[in-house]
Amino acid sequence: MPFIPSFVAFFRTLTQDRTDLVLDNLALRQQLAVLQRSVKHPKLLPSDRLFWVLLSRTWKNWRSSMTLVKPATVVRWHRQAFRVFWKRKSQSVKKGRPRILPEIIRLIQRMARENPTWGEERIQSELRLLGYEVADSTVGQYMRRIRPPHPSQNWLTFLRNHLPLTAACDFFVVPTLSFRLLFCFVVLSHDRRRIVHFNVTTSPSVEWTAQQVVEAFTANALVPRYLVRDRNGIYGAFFRRRVKNMGIEEIITSRKSPWQNPYAERVIGSIRRECFDHLIALSENHFRRCMKQYVRYYNGSRTHCSLHRNAPIARAVAPVSAGQVIAIPHLSGLHHEYRRAA
Repeated sequence: MPFIPSFVAFFRTLTQDRTDLVLDNLALRQQLAVLQRSVKHPKLLPSDRLFWVLLSRTWKNWRSSMTLVKPATVVRWHRQAFRVFWKRKSQSVKKGRPRILPEIIRLIQRMARENPTWGEERIQSELRLLGYEVADSTVGQYMRRIRPPHPSQNWLTFLRNHLPLTAACDFFVVPTLSFRLLFCFVVLSHDRRRIVHFNVTTSPSVEWTAQQVVEAFTANALVPRYLVRDRNGIYGAFFRRRVKNMGIEEIITSRKSPWQNPYAERVIGSIRRECFDHLIALSENHFRRCMKQYVRYYNGSRTHCSLHRNAPIARAVAPVSAGQVIAIPHLSGLHHEYRRAA
């Protein structure tokens, strides 16, 4: 060890003459003075610190020979060693509550995220029914790490709770082969993104638009609580009065803010990209016929990521043993639906 040569030098001084001892001490101090001038903070190993701690406990005049560091530093080293000693000794016996399994911690945090209105007792009860015995205080400790002081449902949950009560409507325009403009009115249910009604005309009016809303919800026996629309002038006083008499509250978007009516904008975009970007409407009847086919395909076959990759009118999962996969064409083969047939 590095401090062994120091002990050897110490015992060697016991056999030296006094003159040699004085000269040796003078030479060592001169070297220490040079070291202090050249090195501001000399590096000491843990073994060097241990040497001075042991020497301070056995030699009362050790302070007179201390040059590299201050005597208070040696005392601090001794206190640090004392704390390390007792810390290791106290850790030999495990005390306190045992740590819970990581899978239980993840389960607590998952329940807290998915159920913002649940408290500690509610989550602790669920854990107990799953076979985990965890204290309420432990549940609260891990809940506080991911939950704000005043938990609330997020906006996504709020909107999903109101989807069955909400519908949206909007117009889009398609030119015919002879450059006539056809105005198509679409009504969409937010619940399953289902197109509940559409109609087309070359000259829309307030009365015509109001009648489309009546036909949309009386034919489907579904009257929503809210109807989202933009600020188009076609929605005049007659339209607003007819909608109000049906018990529907209008939600009007801000000016130049189509993102506030996202579902209607998305379905119109799908109609354009998947249908009328690939064909030309020859006439109003041709447009209506193509639109009927696309709505049938959209509601009954087209899958949506937001609907767990299913269609607005949910399709049952066919087992592999149900038979061979067949393709059902839609829009003259522009799109296909795949099912199993025995």
